[in-house]
Amino acid sequence: MATTNDLKNGIVLNIDGQLWTVVEFQHVKPGKGPAFVRTKLKNVMSGKVVDKTFNAGVKVETANVDKRTMQYLYNDGTDFVFMDPDTYDQITVSPATVGDAAKYMLENQDAIVARNEGVVLYIELPASVVLEITYTEPGLQGDRSTGGTKPATLETGAEIQVPLFLETGTRVKVDTRDGSYLGRVN
Repeated sequence: MATTNDLKNGIVLNIDGQLWTVVEFQHVKPGKGPAFVRTKLKNVMSGKVVDKTFNAGVKVETANVDKRTMQYLYNDGTDFVFMDPDTYDQITVSPATVGDAAKYMLENQDAIVARNEGVVLYIELPASVVLEITYTEPGLQGDRSTGGTKPATLETGAEIQVPLFLETGTRVKVDTRDGSYLGRVN
């Protein structure tokens, strides 16, 4: 248990049997009336975001979430297999839990696996990853970096928009949160 004064970004709360992570919080002390805490909470399982207000000093139940860096080994056809590099324990994670992170994961890449009571809640990748373009249409003479964009397929199978001058075989930096092109890597 914790009070609303202990809230901080990233802490996981157990509200009505569901796990919610604090995305944003603000302590408000109006001129008249009691102080309160305005929060923005994200449901760990569904990703739904809601606003919730707590009176200041109220007790809230925190959930014990174990975040561990694990190595992504392979996809066994249905599930994703991760390994703890310290104990060599392997766990399987369903595609629904991995979600969009699957588009940017390469074998032997590290990812943060968050678990609560043995149940995997979500997979967190680094903010950006370096991937190779396996296919893109060739650029035409006259295409410049300030021009438009074209679709490119990455080595993981994900498709992103890249500038017209990039070619197949180029390594690029990709933002794992929204799939945007961040730059070329030499």
